[in-house]
Amino acid sequence: MKQWSTEIDIEAPIQKVWELFNGTEENMQKIMPQVVEHKPVKITDEVVGSIYRQKYKEGSRIEEYDVETMKFADTPDHKELKVGFCLANMFDITAHYEIVKVDENRTRFKYTATNQPLKWFVKFFLLFANDKVVKKFAERVKHVAETEA
Repeated sequence: MKQWSTEIDIEAPIQKVWELFNGTEENMQKIMPQVVEHKPVKITDEVVGSIYRQKYKEGSRIEEYDVETMKFADTPDHKELKVGFCLANMFDITAHYEIVKVDENRTRFKYTATNQPLKWFVKFFLLFANDKVVKKFAERVKHVAETEA
C-alpha cells in the first residue's frame, strides 16, 4: 500500500473550506471537476457508513463506483471526512480530509490518500507514483476556497 499526505494553510474560514467537501455536488465539482455525478445510495444518521454512487470522467471513459464514508467529524474548530472506494476492481483507495480552524479567516487543510493494489500486476505502477497529485489537489482546494472567501 502507498500513502501520500500534504498539509496547507488556506486564507479562508473553516466553513468555506468544509462546504467544498460536505456541501452540494456542485461545490464538490469545483475541487474535483472529473466527478460528473455524486448521488446518495444509502444515508446513515451518523454519516459513517453512508454510500454514494460516484461517476468519474477520465479522458473519454467514465468510471462508476461506490464511495463509503469511513470517518466523519463536524465541530466548529475541526472537520474531518474519510472516504473509501474500489476503482476498476484494481485499487482500494481512501481519501482523508482534515480541516482545522487556525483563526476566523485561516484554516489548515490536511489531505492523505492511500492506494492499495488489488491485483499483483498493478503493484508495478505504484512504484513510480509520487505525491504530485495529492499536492496539486491541496493547491486546488486552497485556490477555490480563497477565491470564494
